[in-house]
Amino acid sequence: MTGTRRLGDEALGGVEPPRGVRVVLDARPLQEPERAPTTAIYLDELLAAYDADPLAGESFAYILQAGQADPTERFRALEVVGRRRLPPTRLLRSGALTIDPFVLRGASIGAGWRAERGGAAGAIYHTASGAVPLASGLPLIVTLLDLAPWELAGAYQRTPAAAFGQRLRARILRDAAAVIVGSEATRRAARRLLHVHLDRIHVVPLAPRAAFRPETAAVASSSGAFTTATGSDLHPDLRPDPRSDRERLGLPERYLVYSGRYDARQDLRSLLGALSRLAAAERPATFGDAVPWPPRILLVDTSPDDRAALARAAGREGVGDLLAYAPGLPPERLAGLVAGARAAILPVVTEATGLAAMEALAAGTPVVATAVGALPEIVGSAGILVEPGDPRRLATALAAIWTDDALHARLRSAALERSGPGRRAWADVARETRGIYAEVALRRA
Repeated sequence: MTGTRRLGDEALGGVEPPRGVRVVLDARPLQEPERAPTTAIYLDELLAAYDADPLAGESFAYILQAGQADPTERFRALEVVGRRRLPPTRLLRSGALTIDPFVLRGASIGAGWRAERGGAAGAIYHTASGAVPLASGLPLIVTLLDLAPWELAGAYQRTPAAAFGQRLRARILRDAAAVIVGSEATRRAARRLLHVHLDRIHVVPLAPRAAFRPETAAVASSSGAFTTATGSDLHPDLRPDPRSDRERLGLPERYLVYSGRYDARQDLRSLLGALSRLAAAERPATFGDAVPWPPRILLVDTSPDDRAALARAAGREGVGDLLAYAPGLPPERLAGLVAGARAAILPVVTEATGLAAMEALAAGTPVVATAVGALPEIVGSAGILVEPGDPRRLATALAAIWTDDALHARLRSAALERSGPGRRAWADVARETRGIYAEVALRRA
């Protein structure tokens, strides 16, 4: 394959690695990204980084869902040895957690056959979804993007089928050749919750998508779409202007943005309680009439069901008019709205990756978040952290970021420093992940 390279010594700390490996990859989350957005982003960015820098001897066998379009076809530089299509086990709901390990085992049989004759060092199975194969015969590498099933067992293990499925999944994870996590905090939590051996847990932080990079210029179009975000070397007045989308959504010039899931992982009750407190408070005496009070919040990537449920909950708190909603947006448009926001807010009770915070900071937008999981590690001095389940403190943090221009400027400066030269990119994630592939292949040889 032309244009390929060998994996460099840096991936394994000076140990000469073998050539690339055969990767059996569960790519089903790419076919339905709305079901697991972070997993879909992870797989899409990782494969795109592999595709931009193909490796000699590396090949892929994709596991896909039957009856759905194949999004892996766009990665044309990667050698593909096969695509195996499975029935839609997701229709079984929690039962899929029990069925999938056996279905995936069958799908992986033979996928690594003769990998070495094709120039590979061996074969591995890599998954980032909630589904893991049982005794597939291949070394298993799992990217763990979510700990909610175990941190919030009451919400995610309500039925006997769900509880059994998660116990089975945890048991398979303990036997995995490698578990990849995005932060030291998630590494510690995986050890505590799942009892995975520490020497098998590898920290590979994620990276913001290219749309959120500081040097990406905003290009307005007649349709109102633009390709985003801010520049660390640009004067604030020259930042891209998301007015076309902002005005279409009925937002004032100053607004907050929330980009997350709308489920048990989030602390939306505290968010609405905080807004209720701010709505009951008087406008700060030093605050000009030109800026709205209380704060307005844009909730992005909301489905019709999300909007209906949130509107009912917000109505009970009397803050329904403080919320605006946006459907799922392309990364470029989402990045523009995030870059134009006063702050990104992430009230959560569990967070294993912190990707939304990472991307907000890359766009130069400060973050107000709860101090759980990976968020303290990622946000650092570029935001305000509060304890979960405390609407009073969250209200104080939102009021501060909304009204205090000096504070906002300091936090924004800290955010931009994190996205300057040498910042992490998906090429780094791909290089480090390939290093783990090689390490596991060496161990198996």
